[in-house]
Amino acid sequence: MNRQEAIEKLNCLINQDLVELAKKFNVTIWTGTTKNKGWAGHTIEKYLGLELNSTQKPDFGDWELKIVPLLYDSFGKLKVKETMAITMINPSHVIQHDFEDSHLLAKLNRLVICSRIFESQSEDHSLFHSAAIFDLSNNVLFEQVKKDYEETKSCIITNGFNSLSGNMGQLVQPRTKGPGHGSTSRAFYARIGFVEKILKL
Repeated sequence: MNRQEAIEKLNCLINQDLVELAKKFNVTIWTGTTKNKGWAGHTIEKYLGLELNSTQKPDFGDWELKIVPLLYDSFGKLKVKETMAITMINPSHVIQHDFEDSHLLAKLNRLVICSRIFESQSEDHSLFHSAAIFDLSNNVLFEQVKKDYEETKSCIITNGFNSLSGNMGQLVQPRTKGPGHGSTSRAFYARIGFVEKILKL
């Protein structure tokens, strides 16, 4: 299944309740009081017939699936709820590669982003909203993401990997990923405004 075929199949999910779909595919949402945070993504992957995959390789051939939650603001407008993890940062790889040859760009060029409406922490219902191919054909977006990558690269070279901060980057930020505030892992995250541009919200 290529990306366009996936988009066409995903469009059939619009306005369907992913909680009901999770039940159909035996995806666990809650184990006692512990939530499976990836339940929505796992549900959509099973719907598409994809194997679960957390490596840096695409989930299925030349593309990869990401899902982001949306919520309504006080004016009734849909907004992206949180930043979106893109890929882990390997400092030696970043130092050795320009943006055009980076894991970051390769990952972005392969993404299919799905969005769902987040209603509450209980996850009793969650409607599938949309699916979009991550598109960096816009030169302004491309150049800004490139600048964000180069800022990360410069910081690693000059100040060290542990100096990376979520305050960096206009569209893509390099920040900690993992449990606890003492995490030493870093990942590239798409800021909320960047994801909203891709989803055309």
